[in-house]
Amino acid sequence: MRRSLALVFSAALLAGVASPALAQVHGIFNDARVVPVNGHLGGAYLQFDKSSASLMGQLRLSFFPNLDFGFLGGVSRLDINDDTKSSVRLATDFRGQIATQSANFPLNITLGAALGVETADGFTLLSVGPTAAVSRELDQAKQWEAYGGASILLSRSEIDGGRDTDTSLPLRFGLQYSPNPDIRILSEMQFALSDAINDDFSFTLGVLFPF
Repeated sequence: MRRSLALVFSAALLAGVASPALAQVHGIFNDARVVPVNGHLGGAYLQFDKSSASLMGQLRLSFFPNLDFGFLGGVSRLDINDDTKSSVRLATDFRGQIATQSANFPLNITLGAALGVETADGFTLLSVGPTAAVSRELDQAKQWEAYGGASILLSRSEIDGGRDTDTSLPLRFGLQYSPNPDIRILSEMQFALSDAINDDFSFTLGVLFPF
């Protein structure tokens, strides 16, 4: 049953990538493998888009098999209506391991949900929604791993007293390199389809360190 659900989800995700009709709130920021029980994963990220630059940190940890939790915080410098502001980003999420790459199955798959808020003077953005991610190791040494994912985010924004709601469908694609077991380096692109608030494209560089 679990294997069948994984296959169905993989097909749905690939269909979404192929069709423009289709967070973690701000990105995936790691591969589709949950942290092991009592394990920890730290991360630092620099994200750019057309109107903002953000510095963020993340902590992931697990208390239960095949389930982990993430906590993200950071600061951003963004342009809103020709005005430059400094904002604070906070987010949390959880993920469950649906499938693991093996000789009998080609992908790691996680499903979860995320909640995030970004706030500045005269600006607030609250986003929540389900998330999904897949990844695959590309070499026998397990140093290179490609990953991708999608979210359906429901957002409520307040900009200079005006309020609005929006539904967006961000798609994320990344590549992770592990030169040794103690560090991982990643790059990630996000395409924010159907998003009336955020920029259409963002790029993230990050480093991860299990501990």
